[in-house]
Formats: sequence, C-alpha cells, structure tokens
Amino acid sequence: MGIFDGWKRDKAKPDFTNVRSGGSSTAPAPEPQADGDSSPVGSGVTDTYYVVVKGDTLSSIARRQYGDAQKWGRIFEANRDLIKDADLIYPGQHLRIP
Repeated sequence: MGIFDGWKRDKAKPDFTNVRSGGSSTAPAPEPQADGDSSPVGSGVTDTYYVVVKGDTLSSIARRQYGDAQKWGRIFEANRDLIKDADLIYPGQHLRIP
C-alpha cells in the first residue's frame, strides 16, 4: 500500500457542471472615442495582440496566427512604430496582429 492510496479514494472530484464557456476580464473597458467607436484608436475591430517569446520570428508568428508564414509583412506593417528591422524582434514586445 502506497502513501497516497487512501487519499485518492477519500477526495471527491471537483464539480464543473455549472461552468460556462466564454471569458471575463477585470480590465477596464476602453474609453469611447469622439465618433462613438469604443475600439482603441488605430486598431481594427479584429486586431489582437501577441507577446513575443524567445525564438519567435515574424514568419513563425504569421504561421501561428494566419496559417501562412509568408504573411509576416502584415504584422510588420501593423507594428512599424515598434519594429524598425523585421529581423529584430525581442521577447516581451506586444505586437498588434491585424
């Protein structure tokens, strides 16, 4: 008999039947713009953000996000304010994914 044998039988499994899909956030909603649009200025409705990790390239991010590594230029153009050289991205950068 192992030291955990009795423990496994005594613990009840958690009940997740009341969990619903979807997400929630404690982040504040963006401030509405003058034209009534609540999306941040300059971002498209479909923009998301990606945090660069060690080993990432724009091609690998494009392959992951779009399914096509050749679309890396879309990410580069959307982040011209952050990226001066397409070969130089750094861990921790928050890139806009249009």
